This record gives sequence, C-alpha cells and structure tokens, in this order.
Amino acid sequence: MFIVLIRLLLDFGLLVLIWIVQRIIYPSFMYVEPEHLVKWHRSYTTRFTLIVLPLMLGQLSVSIYQLIFETNVYTVISIIIIALLWLSTFLQFIPIHAEISKGNVSEKMLKSLVKKNWIRTMLWTLLCAYSMFNTLS
Repeated sequence: MFIVLIRLLLDFGLLVLIWIVQRIIYPSFMYVEPEHLVKWHRSYTTRFTLIVLPLMLGQLSVSIYQLIFETNVYTVISIIIIALLWLSTFLQFIPIHAEISKGNVSEKMLKSLVKKNWIRTMLWTLLCAYSMFNTLS
C-alpha cells in the first residue's frame, strides 16, 4: 500500500506541475521581450529541472517497480504512458528549450510550445486519473 501512495503522490505532483506550466509558465513566455526571455529562461530551466526531474525519475522508478512486482493492465498501461511522456520531453521539449536558451525565439515557436505541451498535459492528466481510479477501486 505504501508504494501505491508514493505513486499516487508522484502522479498528482506531476499533474499539478504540468497544469501550472501549461496555463501559466509557457503562455507567459510570449509577454517577455526575447532578450530578457533568453536570460530568464536559462535560469528557469535549471531551477525547474531540480523540481521536475526527481518527480519524473521517482514516477518512472515506482512504475518500473510496480511493473516488475505487480504486472497487470494498470502497470503496463502506466509504463506505456510514462514512456510516451519521457519520449515527448526528450525528443520535443528539451530541444525547444535549448533553442530558446540559445536565443532562437519567435512568437511562432512559443505558440508551438504551448500547443505541443497539451499532449503532455493530457497524458499526465490521464495517468493521474487512472492511478486514482486504480487506487480507489
């Protein structure tokens, strides 16, 4: 039961975080002058990584543990969703953030960042709802 609670807390923490990013942080990038955004963004990504990376690693670790010791539909679907989130983060979002940090910023890119992030927002929402449903049933 302890591992289930840890998993639920990690899923919920990432859910809250992604909604803050999607509704507040990413849209705010469009209101900052590009030269100021680049400087602030470098600081933001370093500090934000210190928050999100432990949560993502924790979620992945607990999910792998659950998959190994409790293989069922829930653990398999969960690990698939988590793998999609990791792939999306590393293949889409880290490169976009790297471009912003280099100063390659445009309104089109920033709008694309918000639009593309809806996929991760929905995946983390689905994952958290699925974890809550699995825990309560």
